[in-house]
Amino acid sequence: LKSEVKEKKLIIEAEKGMIVRWFNRGERESWPASNIHPTHTLYPEKGGCIGSKFDACGGVKPGEAYEFVFEQKGSWGYHDHLRPGLQGVIFIK
Repeated sequence: LKSEVKEKKLIIEAEKGMIVRWFNRGERESWPASNIHPTHTLYPEKGGCIGSKFDACGGVKPGEAYEFVFEQKGSWGYHDHLRPGLQGVIFIK
């Protein structure tokens, strides 16, 4: 698992089947979800609460975490549903 920030986006690289964990170190809730806001339909596995299985389905409180296992290879954009301007990309090999 590798992560870095480029052009104000968090870039994550992981292998298929790995657990990717978002730990909220901020002071406000954060809601990681698949792009495209607000439908969350970019990641192809259906489920979750809105469109895609890759969706925390609510705010993650400070000090808590959300984790997801990516079963689909590809490049998956994501955002914070509570602040959609905060975005990133996950590359699953």
